[in-house]
Amino acid sequence: MQTHILEYFESGAARHCPERVAIEEGEQSYTFAELERRAKSCAQLILQSTDATCEPIAVYLPKSAAVIFADLGILYSGNIYTNLDVASPEQRTRGILANIRPILVITSRALAARLTDQKLLFIEEIDNNLPLPHGRGSERRRRGLIDTDPLCIINTSGSTGIPKGVVLNHRATIDFMDWCFSCFPFTGTERIASLSPFYFDIYTLELNLCLAKGATIVIIPEQLALFPVKLVEFISQREISFLFWVPSIMVAISKQQLLEAFNLSCLKTVFFAGEVFPMKHLNHWRKMLPQALFVNLYGPIEITVDCTYFVLDREFADDDPLPIGFACANTDILILNEANQACAIEERGELCVRGSSLALGYWNDPEKTAKAFVQNPLNTRYPELIYRTGDLVYRNARGEIMFVGRLDYQIKHLGYRIELPEIEYQALAMDQITNACVLYNKPKKEITLFYETANGDIPPAVIRQNLSRILPKYMLPTAFHWMKELPRNPNGKIDRSRLGVSLDSDVQ
Repeated sequence: MQTHILEYFESGAARHCPERVAIEEGEQSYTFAELERRAKSCAQLILQSTDATCEPIAVYLPKSAAVIFADLGILYSGNIYTNLDVASPEQRTRGILANIRPILVITSRALAARLTDQKLLFIEEIDNNLPLPHGRGSERRRRGLIDTDPLCIINTSGSTGIPKGVVLNHRATIDFMDWCFSCFPFTGTERIASLSPFYFDIYTLELNLCLAKGATIVIIPEQLALFPVKLVEFISQREISFLFWVPSIMVAISKQQLLEAFNLSCLKTVFFAGEVFPMKHLNHWRKMLPQALFVNLYGPIEITVDCTYFVLDREFADDDPLPIGFACANTDILILNEANQACAIEERGELCVRGSSLALGYWNDPEKTAKAFVQNPLNTRYPELIYRTGDLVYRNARGEIMFVGRLDYQIKHLGYRIELPEIEYQALAMDQITNACVLYNKPKKEITLFYETANGDIPPAVIRQNLSRILPKYMLPTAFHWMKELPRNPNGKIDRSRLGVSLDSDVQ
């Protein structure tokens, strides 16, 4: 029985391929043996600083191999890692640290001045040439842990302005990864183009695929992340075989027709999650990369990475909706209507999740935890928690789950119930529009479209005319705002909250 994710490493890459490259960062590479030495050196330094077990230790470093050394070192010490964003405003970082109260922060000397009133451990002190620790302290701490103990804390945006710390445990992560390994033919030869930040949940899959199977994490330099042509060139030059990206950057690559410009025969598996991928652009990826397997994953961080998946195993028309598919193994999806009853086929309701994939809750916030993780209303016989996602979905005649939008993105306008993401989806189908976000200005009763374009502004009349061919009149935007670049949150998704603030200020 596996109780800790380090067992993936110890029975996987560390044992079977220690001299294979685990991480590539620029021109520097690190083998699994080097990764193990550096992680255990980090653990040794942690154990010299604290006797604590199952306590949070923060990592405040730019995305780099050093973050992976630190995370594994924290796990070897029997504690919980939480990766922070060094680009976040200092006030936000202070709010996270005040909430989590880490016993230690692993950082660099260059960043130390930002971390007042924190106990620090400097990454520069980790020496690859240190002898391996005898391990008794580390092993003793790990023997005392069980699989429901916390693994990491992932900080996500909160409605009060203070990020929520979602607590993931070992059992839920092992469940997710075991499903992933049983469902997809990973061989360990995968070269992963790591684009998402290491404080985002995609990192969980990338890290454990590396540790368990011997895949190589190839870190994409941060300066390339905003340039689609550079990303595609990177995939080709580094012979990348596996992606797990959010769709927005993939849509930009499709719209600029960059897949045609490079040899991408190396790319074998493409996962995507976090946003709706317009079928027109997904079809372009599939057409240009016929050798690749495409998989749509869905799930909020509160259920440990993802809880549903859909393998694109048939053809879709450009205007077809994309299923989020079926539940991952050992996870059950409930779709509940407003009366908390199970929805019938084609009936829309809130997607709720039950099973061991659920997070433990929000760190240091029992009130918020109790609102999101609630008793299963379909079960009155014993305690059973479900997580209410706030997402509106339905099951189609095939039994596939179809994503409609957020419950809070559903509006009542001119007497009609409207899903704002449906308008976004159709706007993104226009060749000239590269990104779009639709919000409702309730005081003015305006459906408002914010959009980016490839080449300058498009007259609103042109957009409206295009959309009127597809959408009924009551769904057409009445306000249009062209932006050179829509605001993004640290995960690369469009920051709806910032756009909402601009709507509020417009009203005032």
